Amino acid sequence: MGDVLPIRTERLVLRAWDAARDLAAFHAICSDSLVMATLGTPLTREETAAAIARMEAMQAEHGHCFWAVERGEDARLIGWCGLIRGRTGPVAGKAELGWRLASDCWGQGYASEAARASRDWAFANLGDDALYAITSLGNVRSRAVMERLGMTYQPDLDFAHPDVPHYSPLCPHVTYRLARGDHSARPGVAPA
Repeated sequence: MGDVLPIRTERLVLRAWDAARDLAAFHAICSDSLVMATLGTPLTREETAAAIARMEAMQAEHGHCFWAVERGEDARLIGWCGLIRGRTGPVAGKAELGWRLASDCWGQGYASEAARASRDWAFANLGDDALYAITSLGNVRSRAVMERLGMTYQPDLDFAHPDVPHYSPLCPHVTYRLARGDHSARPGVAPA
């Protein structure tokens, strides 16, 4: 599975991480208070390095992770997007789509474009019957991306995120799901 990288879209490249090359740019994203407003406390350089190392380990173990996303026109690292094996709540062990982009790249369709490529890759390369995505209740931007992907909100899978303090407005989380059959039944989408 790992040999399919990079994944190219019209404007983006989803690729393996290169910690030496990517750390400074990804730390700028993860330490931006706008980016982290719906995710939690901004990350230190060390925490960002640990996040990249976790992604590299997931890629080695599973053949996928939240990949580095760079813009094709200038090769700028603008965030991450891809799939991991969910680690908590109703998505534990399941194929979980996720993304995080630099705030100056919001509103340009990059998250949807990268997430569509990740979704299509997952259904072509993984055996999962469905893909999931989670976010904090108030993260309207990510919820809109989930809906653009054809995912549906699963209110019965709402949960309190165990890694977020219970008093935080980021603790209540929602779950979205896209079944393999729903993906292949959409007009213009070839069956995986």
